[in-house]
Amino acid sequence: MNYLEEYYNNYNEEGRLLSRHGQVEYLTTMRYIRECLNGLADPEILEIGAGTGRYSVTLAKEGYDVTAVELVAHNLEVLRSKLDGSERIRALQGNALDLSALEDNRYDLTMLLGPMYHLYTWEDQLQALTEAVRVTKPGGRILVAYCMNEPTVIMYVFGLNKLRETMDLKMLTEDWHCISEPKDLFQLMRTEDIAALNREVPVERIKLAATDGATNYNRNLIDKMDDETFGKWLEYHFTICERQDLIGASHHTLDILRKLPCCGKNSE
Repeated sequence: MNYLEEYYNNYNEEGRLLSRHGQVEYLTTMRYIRECLNGLADPEILEIGAGTGRYSVTLAKEGYDVTAVELVAHNLEVLRSKLDGSERIRALQGNALDLSALEDNRYDLTMLLGPMYHLYTWEDQLQALTEAVRVTKPGGRILVAYCMNEPTVIMYVFGLNKLRETMDLKMLTEDWHCISEPKDLFQLMRTEDIAALNREVPVERIKLAATDGATNYNRNLIDKMDDETFGKWLEYHFTICERQDLIGASHHTLDILRKLPCCGKNSE
């Protein structure tokens, strides 16, 4: 068993997304998913790294045609347990780095909402993005989620007094970029890293959004909010989540791309 399997076998990812603070990320992501699906007649949706099915199962139960690919067997088992057989969904075990079982130019919407969290080299990140683009129809949308660097520096390195430890372990570059390995579980990105990946594939960016923004800095407060106050927090968050001056401080971001009709390099 590798670090990733051990983590997801023991971590309640479903519970995180159902918490008040986790709901912000989920509702924001769903907001952009629906925006991408708006106006499409019977679209085909692919989720790569579907986890326990929080997005795939929701969309399938709404009547969409969904293919869900998940690496971790435990997550796939949980996903399948939520289905009653009436949904138009294929749930497959597979790797974001090799989607050879899926044909080119098939999907109207391809979602890569987890794999980039756990890919630690430029080559693997580019391979996953390239595969996601390959299976998407020209003009189709690709949604890619990332974990961002600065919240970890602020909340973990300084907030939890881990500065000396991270420096001794050489986990920080001179310009404060966190260095991750598989044992660290999460790869942390900056907006310029994301832009560099996009330049290598035939896409154009529609928008880059913060899916939780300031939420995780205040998670204890937000988890205690009453419904009215939480509704106002969401209203505020949706107002600022596309402000590019704030994007890098969000724990999670969503890159919304369109596949270009030709094989040329992109415009960001």
